Amino acid sequence: MNNELADFVPHVLREYALIADGERGALCGPQGDLAWLCAPHWDDDAVFATLVGGAGAYAVTPVDRHVWGGYYESGSLVWHNRWVTSDTAFECHDALARPADSHCAVILRRIVAGDKPARVRILLDVRAHFGQERMHELTRTADGCWTGHTGDLRFHWTGAAGAVVDGDGQLALEITVPPGEHHDLVLQISDRQCDGSLDPDQLWQRTRAAWAGVPDFAGSAAPIDTKHAYAVLRGLTSNGGGMVAAATMSLPEKARAGRNYDYRYVWIRDQCYAGLAVARHGPDELLADAVRFVSAALIADGPDLKPAYTASGGRVPNESTLPLPGYPGGADVRGNWVNQQFQLDAPGEALQLFAAAARLGMIDQDLITAAKTAVAVIEQRWQQPDAGIWELHDDWWAHSRLACVAGLRQAAAIDAFGDADRLTRLATVISAETSRRCLSATGHWQRSPSKHGVDASLLLPAVRGALRPEDSRTRATLAAVREQLSDDGYVYRYRHGEHQLGETEGAFVLCGFITALAEAQQGNVTEAFRLFERNRSASGPPGLLAEEFDLQQRQLRGNLPQAFVHALLLETSLVLGSGTPT
Repeated sequence: MNNELADFVPHVLREYALIADGERGALCGPQGDLAWLCAPHWDDDAVFATLVGGAGAYAVTPVDRHVWGGYYESGSLVWHNRWVTSDTAFECHDALARPADSHCAVILRRIVAGDKPARVRILLDVRAHFGQERMHELTRTADGCWTGHTGDLRFHWTGAAGAVVDGDGQLALEITVPPGEHHDLVLQISDRQCDGSLDPDQLWQRTRAAWAGVPDFAGSAAPIDTKHAYAVLRGLTSNGGGMVAAATMSLPEKARAGRNYDYRYVWIRDQCYAGLAVARHGPDELLADAVRFVSAALIADGPDLKPAYTASGGRVPNESTLPLPGYPGGADVRGNWVNQQFQLDAPGEALQLFAAAARLGMIDQDLITAAKTAVAVIEQRWQQPDAGIWELHDDWWAHSRLACVAGLRQAAAIDAFGDADRLTRLATVISAETSRRCLSATGHWQRSPSKHGVDASLLLPAVRGALRPEDSRTRATLAAVREQLSDDGYVYRYRHGEHQLGETEGAFVLCGFITALAEAQQGNVTEAFRLFERNRSASGPPGLLAEEFDLQQRQLRGNLPQAFVHALLLETSLVLGSGTPT
């Protein structure tokens, strides 16, 4: 039995569940250990950081020998840890309370006994600044609540009246929940005064009601996973409309390879992918959120559009390192160098998003202004090198240009977005120049004029309308991806020199779903379903997907959960379920 939170070692990523409320998210491991939470906002410092080698965590763990399982309540991020011991089975229900308060994280944990008593050990150690600040001013109030401070944050904990401060400064207790009964724990962490009068039953009722609006997606290829993907996107989307790319930072894409990034920010591209995915289903609040956030960024920054912003619309801090060991095989990196980049595909993806919203009647003056701004950005910058979808060195990336072509063609069909002939002419010019500079000798799109290999991302612009499905370049690119980048139903981004697939990075789950869409567009329904099923199966029991999948070890790699992967899962499921090509 673990007696200290420091004893809770990191798990493989496929065993973590996410609870989230839109303003922040926590990862829960199979021992009931909340190993990651940034508070009060996504991009603030972590208060639970054992995931990346820091201190601070919150565990509810069976006392007796046990095995673990779990599941989400349908269409929500309310997670049920389920443990089976030698003589009983019981659960701990975990959630971040909704509707969310941007200043206060409210963690709900309900221990539910089965037919026999449930014995659990509970440990709490709230540590600000990635575990560097201990809890202090710990006080047990007359009604049995614990209060305290850590750094600039306050916390308030109910349901743990019997806790004691152990030798490591943690709050610890053991409880036994009688058969058929439950026990509630409510932890608030805030940069303001906490509310000491919260009622657990009301919190659970409001939280479940907030999740009740998730669509059923009954006509999709995989309704349960599609509904779950939507819930993940909802949980990653703040009240201001910004959807963070992932809940975590620094989780390595490959052990000791130096590829550790902070994805707790809103990438314009990812937000567009999520909006376009749910647009397949119809008008939706996630689509409205995407349009609102992307429109505001374009109107504010125009040709200086950044690839990413904080969830509140601010500037992403530059990259720095933390003095922590990191997740095994990685290193702790916070912030991102994305401010130094321009990614031309972003205004193209934005136009695709705006056109999708307009077709559904979701059009207003801000949308029109943002669409015209996106066109102006493309006009001004399409000939300049950019960092591209994979955020590499500046080059004349084919995908970026073709994403703009798709956006312009989509926008030309919306009268309010401007002169259709002008937009079509610009799309034609960009397409012709991209074909002149980035078409390989064998007829498929190549990555750039100097990078001759194919890239799986080059399949997506055709799916979005940059080219007709029967265009020879579209078909040749799909054939090249099948031949050069695919392995057993999984797809890699591109080849790294002479290395074999899988040597330098895992398969990209996003690319697997993109290829499934491309196959569906060509009428290859069986192959599309094969790719879809293969890639959605990469998840662990909680059904979450990271950016990459290591085929050899069957493990997820990179930050978790990756929003754009869940967006493309959702879109592919809707397309395949509709029975019609994209």
